Parts: sequence; structure tokens; C-alpha cells
Amino acid sequence: MPGASRTIIVNAPIEKVFDVITQYERYPEFLPEVKGIRTENRKGNTVDVHYKVDVVKTINYSIHVTEERPTRMSWTYIKGEFMKDNQGSWVLVPEGEGKTKATYTVEMALGALVPKSVVSALVETSLPKMLDAFKRRFEAP
Repeated sequence: MPGASRTIIVNAPIEKVFDVITQYERYPEFLPEVKGIRTENRKGNTVDVHYKVDVVKTINYSIHVTEERPTRMSWTYIKGEFMKDNQGSWVLVPEGEGKTKATYTVEMALGALVPKSVVSALVETSLPKMLDAFKRRFEAP
């Protein structure tokens, strides 16, 4: 399954980074490709998150998220368009002096009719842009 992992160091404490990552409904405020988010079935530290994203075309998909405050958020695939699987995680490690090391990992299996160029665009273009947007949000006052 194609995947990618990237690590960034941010000037924000781990608790703030975790809060930004798990405030799903606020993603459209700083991720322009996210057109809508809805959460449901919250039980303890798990929740289902339904996305509407615009990457090359509009795609709807749902994931089941497990939150392990304040160091990890991981997900597994429920259903979606053009996707067969989507799983990944954010792993957070305090770096001292109010900094956090954030590692984002994703593995995706797209449908047979999805061109490899779309997968490449997601990994090589969209992922760095998304991490830059999260970094700005983490470090905002």
C-alpha cells in the first residue's frame, strides 16, 4: 500500500498540537482542500470522522479515529470513494522548551481506476502543504 511519513518540529507544546489535530471540525479553517467534516459515534477516546475533500476532485471518505492524549492519534478506514484503505497516525513527542516533534504517517490504497499520478500528487504535493498548514496552526498564538 503506498504510504508516506514526514516529521516536523513545531514551536508549540504537545498539548496544543494534540488539540489542533483532534479538533476535526476546525480543519476547513486552515486546510483549503477540506470542504467539510462531520464527526459521530464518539465513545471515550474513539470517534468516526467523515471528510469531504477536494484533491483533484471532490472525495468523500470516513475513518475511525483513536485518540491517546497527548501523544498519538491514529485511524483506520471505514468507507469512501476511490479508496480501498486509508490508515495512519500522528505521533507526538515533546522536544523540550515548548517544542513538539510531530510525525505524520499515512498509508492509502486507492481504487484500480485511480491513476498513479493522483497518488504521487497526494504524497509529493498535498502532504507537504498539509503539514505546513498544520505547523502554522500549531504555532499560531
